[in-house]
Amino acid sequence: MTGRKGAKGTKGAPVTPDHEVLVIGAGFAGIGAAIGLRRAGIEDFAVIDEQDGAGGSWNANTYPGIAVDITAFSYSFAFEPFPSWSRAFPAGAELKAYADHCVDKYGLRPHLRFGARVVRAVYDDAEHLWQVFLEDGTPVTARFVICATGWLTKPKAPAVEGLDRFKGDVVHTAAWDHSLELAGRSVGLIGTGASAIQLIPEIAPRVEHLHVYQRTPVWVFPKPDFTLPGAVRRLFRAAPWTQRAVRLVTDTATEVGFVIAMIHYRRFPFLVKAGEAASRLYLRSQVKGDRELMGRLLPAYRLGCKRPSFGKGYWRAFTRDNVRLVTEPIEEITGTGIRTADGEEQRFDVLVLATGFQTLENLPPFPTHGTGGRELREFWRTERFQSYEGTSVKGFPNLWFIVGPYSFTGGSWFGMIDYQVTHALRVIREARRRHATQAVVRPEKHDESFRRTLRRQPDTVFLHESCRRSNSYYFDERGDAPAVRPASTYEAAWRARHFDLDDYRYDHRYDHCYDHPYDRPGGRRDATR
Repeated sequence: MTGRKGAKGTKGAPVTPDHEVLVIGAGFAGIGAAIGLRRAGIEDFAVIDEQDGAGGSWNANTYPGIAVDITAFSYSFAFEPFPSWSRAFPAGAELKAYADHCVDKYGLRPHLRFGARVVRAVYDDAEHLWQVFLEDGTPVTARFVICATGWLTKPKAPAVEGLDRFKGDVVHTAAWDHSLELAGRSVGLIGTGASAIQLIPEIAPRVEHLHVYQRTPVWVFPKPDFTLPGAVRRLFRAAPWTQRAVRLVTDTATEVGFVIAMIHYRRFPFLVKAGEAASRLYLRSQVKGDRELMGRLLPAYRLGCKRPSFGKGYWRAFTRDNVRLVTEPIEEITGTGIRTADGEEQRFDVLVLATGFQTLENLPPFPTHGTGGRELREFWRTERFQSYEGTSVKGFPNLWFIVGPYSFTGGSWFGMIDYQVTHALRVIREARRRHATQAVVRPEKHDESFRRTLRRQPDTVFLHESCRRSNSYYFDERGDAPAVRPASTYEAAWRARHFDLDDYRYDHRYDHCYDHPYDRPGGRRDATR
């Protein structure tokens, strides 16, 4: 039983999709999914991305000072340690190079298609396949889809009136213009999140004046960055286990310092308080006695309500004569500058928008219609953000997310990628083993997983009253915190390897077997069979 790729089938005859698996997104999540597919012996897949190269955020974001904000020992694939990092916290260009290294080493280039922006995905209930429509009108069909679009892809403009009226230069950190000259110019910068923490120390010495408009301060810790000596890099190459040992230390530190402190806050509140004390001490060392400035830079919410960050020279930048911190709310952007709620207006040559990204609103970044035409974002909007193990959603067959509601544990991004790829591949392999054309999580198992997640919420820091003042992207309009899974990375990884495969239902579109390439004469039999 065979069918022509992309052809409409007749009754009882299969429609062969363009690809068995389609991965949407070529950032590290998509790269990890593609490597997992190849390791599973699945070669009929494609990876599409709207950008012009692999790397996701690290391909798109190139603003001055951009760097990873956890050590590269943890911010990398566990199966592919990279001994050539120049620093413990390397710059963005090195992360982009690492993405290309992984693409080339694992032979992914033939599977990649760039400049392919997805505008809509529709599940075909009759044929058990996804129809993914690109911006140019091209449809791509696939039996299974792994959505690896991430969060940090759609820049968010400030919700301030008048931005379109400003007559000077405007640049967002996510779309940095390297031809833009800042030296000797007056700059207004909106935002004090992770991007601003890296950017401000870089541009403050170059500009004439820099006004930083802060809505909500952030907890910042000193960045223990250092150059990795050549001898250390040679050791990592000669004995890879040494780098894996370092990773174990950094992973554990991250889990204890952030994950356990946030997720088990009611049990270990002293961890959060100790972290806050350390951050205050760092603030005092940077600002050196300016109590008024310290008061404006100090968060009024518990550590963990909002993403904390490592900084190098961020707080100290505000002690410069040419840098001013503005905490008065912005009233409007005028043709020449910014007016705040107290009536004061500052004139600027350049506006820098360090206002981050759409996160939960960007999940996923295109309309996705599942069984019966139900649209995913509408489902989440009306029935709360929810998922099965942070990876799949009831009513949306053959679809898995690398970043879904309650997926990221707050530890290593790569730990999340690893466990979610493991989850998706276990189900895809099981569907192939059963010759099923559809795998969909059972509603009762999905709901059970969501209830388990909600039961854990009261133990987390996210329900602390002060979190309401944090303006954190962790939270949705209901007050839920679907951006973070209330579990350690180790627990999430264990569950991905051991959840019952019968938590999914496996259906057959045809009366006969689902046609696999390895079942044809001369085909390669999958290792799972």
